[in-house]
Amino acid sequence: MANLGFQAVLRVLAEDPNVTCERAFLPDGPRAEWPRTLRSFEHERPVRDFDVVAFSISFETDYLHVLDCLELAGIPVWRQQRGGAAPLVVAGGPAIFLNPEPLAELVDLFLIGEGEEMLPEFLARATAGPFERDAVLERVEDVRGVYRPDRYAPEYDGAGDLVGFDYRGTGSGRVERRFVEDLDRFDTNSEVLTRESVFGDMYMVEASRGCEWGCRFCAAGFMYRPVRYRSPGTLRASIARGLGERSTIGLVGAEMASLPNVAALCQEVAASGGRASPSSLKADLITPELARALGAGGNRSVTVAPEAGSERMRRVINKNLTEAEILRAAEWLVGGGVDALKLYVMVGLPTETPEDLEAIVDLTQKVRARLLGGSRPRIGRILVSINPFVPKPWTPFQWEPMEGIASLRKKLAHLRRALGAIPAVEVETESPREAYLQTLLSRGDRRTAGIIARLQARPEAWWPTLKALRGGHEGVDPDRFVHRPYALDRVLPWDFIDHSVDKRYLLAERRKAFAEIQTPPCDTATCHTCGAC
Repeated sequence: MANLGFQAVLRVLAEDPNVTCERAFLPDGPRAEWPRTLRSFEHERPVRDFDVVAFSISFETDYLHVLDCLELAGIPVWRQQRGGAAPLVVAGGPAIFLNPEPLAELVDLFLIGEGEEMLPEFLARATAGPFERDAVLERVEDVRGVYRPDRYAPEYDGAGDLVGFDYRGTGSGRVERRFVEDLDRFDTNSEVLTRESVFGDMYMVEASRGCEWGCRFCAAGFMYRPVRYRSPGTLRASIARGLGERSTIGLVGAEMASLPNVAALCQEVAASGGRASPSSLKADLITPELARALGAGGNRSVTVAPEAGSERMRRVINKNLTEAEILRAAEWLVGGGVDALKLYVMVGLPTETPEDLEAIVDLTQKVRARLLGGSRPRIGRILVSINPFVPKPWTPFQWEPMEGIASLRKKLAHLRRALGAIPAVEVETESPREAYLQTLLSRGDRRTAGIIARLQARPEAWWPTLKALRGGHEGVDPDRFVHRPYALDRVLPWDFIDHSVDKRYLLAERRKAFAEIQTPPCDTATCHTCGAC
């Protein structure tokens, strides 16, 4: 409920006089304790009685919960099995406009891109006549950003590789990813405030969309291009409203240190008795003024994302931070009054070497030493969050495979031991199995729907189910989407979407990344040990 995209859509729907909108959520707790049918939050109406059931999906692993919701609502899970009396099943959200194909056999209609302008256009067409499923699909399919999957039939070659789509509609079949040029036209702030939700103690303000730095692994940096910032006047007005509701203002965006006048905004929040909490900060853009403003506001923890331990690895991923800049930012933040630093790093990145891995430990040790030896020595707590690299669509690394699970486990175990031996350092790691599932759902094509259905049927045994499917003995092999690189000239499952970034640009960025390899690649093109091949 805390998701600002969800709340923005809720506001658009609530403002339309032709629409009655209610919320529904997958129940908490064990599946055996769920109610017999899914009902709306406001009036407890059965969800299957609504004309439209719309999902806002931010994370790929929630694809399994889409099936849970449909099943619990008594709505046929498979798109082709729904008759005229069934609700129209619609989906949107960040995960969807990266790659909707894993859900294309389950969802009737997708809205690809940002919704503030697209959703009213969709509603105007949908409510222009009697609400009948087929008639509505016909009326709305020409709205820019609408993707109607039943108009597209994927085609595969003898090896099982996707070679294209047989498009059975009008026009070119390209789907435009919608974006809002002027963010100041739409306030995207907390609309529903409840202490019981995640971030319930905070009033959240979206300060920007996109990121200007172009880290080659980061979907948010490419999918939201071009980068857009809200004006200082708009932000100040939103912050003033927020301070009337909560003492903490969450500044939301891919990277907040590059927000114009961010230090002044944080100082103003602190002067008003509040606390500004930015989502993430790029180390080389942190200034003493920003560090003091965050400390004065009572921030106990700030996230800095080096992403990798060595400067070579950071050049590969285009995270152009020097070690000196990271150490300086850490000293300023803790010296300004911040108690704890969270360092976010990844393992399994393309071209990673053992030296790059050891550099994560070295960097953490140097951060701690800098905190003890600065002008205002403090032993701040350091939390190191380590996550396996997951290749994402619409990034320069979309062609790369995920590293093998066994190799990642060894790396993570080594880092836990080495970092755990450093005083005042805590370590958290993401499971390679979870990363495998996320990669499968990120890079999969339409055939992934069958795998999702198998996993959803046995949620308590999802990993044994996946292991049984590996090798392709019972249908499509999930490893083909996870551990196999995509050929550079191959049709990708999401290629029919027109994003604001050209595929040729992504290929050029990929070439720049691999130009950082300092040793020649090995002869074996399938080992994936160092990523060089």
